[in-house]
Amino acid sequence: MTSALAATNLLQFDRDGLVAWFAQHGQPAFRARQVFRWVHQKGVADFDAMSDLAKPLRQFLRTHATVAALPVLAESRSADGTVKWLFDVGGGNAVEAVFIPEAQRNTLCVSSQAGCAVNCSFCSTGHQGFSRNLQTWEILAQLWHAEFTMRRELALPAGERAISNVVMMGMGEPLQNYAALIPALRVMLDDDGYGLSRRRVTVSTSGVVPMIERLAQDCPVALAVSLHAPNDALRDELVPLNRKYPLHELLAACRHYLDFAPRDFITFEYCMLDGVNDTPELAQQLVRLVQAEQVRCKFNLIPFNPFPQSGLRRSPAARVAAFAQILLDAGIVTTVRKTRGDDIDAACGQLAGEVQDRTRRVIRMQQAAAPTAAHPAH
Repeated sequence: MTSALAATNLLQFDRDGLVAWFAQHGQPAFRARQVFRWVHQKGVADFDAMSDLAKPLRQFLRTHATVAALPVLAESRSADGTVKWLFDVGGGNAVEAVFIPEAQRNTLCVSSQAGCAVNCSFCSTGHQGFSRNLQTWEILAQLWHAEFTMRRELALPAGERAISNVVMMGMGEPLQNYAALIPALRVMLDDDGYGLSRRRVTVSTSGVVPMIERLAQDCPVALAVSLHAPNDALRDELVPLNRKYPLHELLAACRHYLDFAPRDFITFEYCMLDGVNDTPELAQQLVRLVQAEQVRCKFNLIPFNPFPQSGLRRSPAARVAAFAQILLDAGIVTTVRKTRGDDIDAACGQLAGEVQDRTRRVIRMQQAAAPTAAHPAH
């Protein structure tokens, strides 16, 4: 008999992966689809509750498999309805997911790594350092917990989803955890899983050019790029990855991605930093850049949420508005992101986590409400 410690966590698989695992154990594909629906459509983790499975199969699953969620270390709730969960991923590490309710949609912001190795200057996750990639099941476990927790709380009718949009904008650089990301995305999109459309699943990246090109082929979803500067000199300072993949290469990859993307534009995230990247001259440079590179795009201007180690300040609202107006006058769709959940440190740039930094061999333990985020989200 297989021990519980050796049981396979079925959250690790997309549907094809689960079919293959069932086949290895002499089980037909339709049984895998049944279990996949029980887990991801109904949130059922108890094999005995999967009533349309034969008794021998339920016995087999009890001894060989599990549906194991992540332990929740803390839950915080904002006055605006935002909910933040801190999940234990072991080894002294914790990551966060954030549920953001809005009038027409409910969005979940999901983490892909414990920490982040990109080290953007305005991002607290980068200051924590990097520990490890999350596994597919750890990415999906955040969605699984949030979806079925909120279904119960909102008392939704059977089959109605609580989460309409997923953004890979939490802790970590998703495209540096590509092997685990792709199966997770496929479960989100699968009609037997969460049934989300490609337009409603967004991967946010700081600009890992080769992986942008692979994503276009393997699983094209909506793409958001953390831009934050209109020239290489400034972006080299703000986003060190730019030294490896400079703006011309990044924007060329974005332009090619549009041939496969479910949306007809790329979203450029631009965190507004007082006196750093927020002048009218830089806004005009930004216009010239995207026009020269011929990238169909929209801009999301993000109020910076300061944290002690950054030495940076939020741009004044008037300067953000003036910056936005220059982009709008050039015919570029531009929004200023509304800050959500800042009273529980769940706003953009404030995701909390606990990360054992294996890149610097220094342990930096943050409290559950300490500020962090890989890409400025929500």
